[in-house]
Amino acid sequence: MASVKPNISIANYQKFVREVYGLPNDRNFSSADMLANMERFLMRGLKGIRKGNPDKTTVNLLIAQSWFMSLMNQLHLDMEDHIWRRFPYQCSYCAHCPCVCWAQKVQTRRPVKINNRLRPKTLTGFQEMLAKIYPTSTRTLEHAGVHLAEEMGEVSEAMMIFRSHRLEADLDNVILESADLFSCFMGVFNSLGVNVANELSKLFSRNCHVCHQAPCTCSFEFIVKIKT
Repeated sequence: MASVKPNISIANYQKFVREVYGLPNDRNFSSADMLANMERFLMRGLKGIRKGNPDKTTVNLLIAQSWFMSLMNQLHLDMEDHIWRRFPYQCSYCAHCPCVCWAQKVQTRRPVKINNRLRPKTLTGFQEMLAKIYPTSTRTLEHAGVHLAEEMGEVSEAMMIFRSHRLEADLDNVILESADLFSCFMGVFNSLGVNVANELSKLFSRNCHVCHQAPCTCSFEFIVKIKT
């Protein structure tokens, strides 16, 4: 039986998504389909922010994040490694922890320095690292939500360009934008005070959170109509 544990790593979470959803995703969904599912659940999560409903925000963003991991699996991208390279305990733009982009009005991207001894070992560790880089005290939940929507758009644009040209440089941009999107997922969860790994362990305690099978046996018709 496949499940998510509270101490799971990003790599093993991605592996869980592959084990449970890889087969039906490969058969039924293109990368554009996966982007559409990411967007619909992400937007439902943002609606939860507007409505003041943190539970609605949490469950929809957890599902959106799992669609995100499905897309990364289809592209055979090791997201834990790419996230660490983008955010090695430093802001990816100003290269500081905590971020000083706003305070110092940083105009050009600075190179980050990677110290692998600091690399978190769990999803919770990465979430805590991003909370230190981008403290919740510096922004509102609404601001975090707007940033998440912005990065979702940038991932969609990067994917469109990659699928149009199939260039390695375009795939590299998908990787960078995807790492940024992950950080924004964590930004909203941090603003909500939600531990992502703990919530995933509740949602995915036994295979698929709906049919409880691995691989998932939910029908295509059910998936495209599901609402949360």
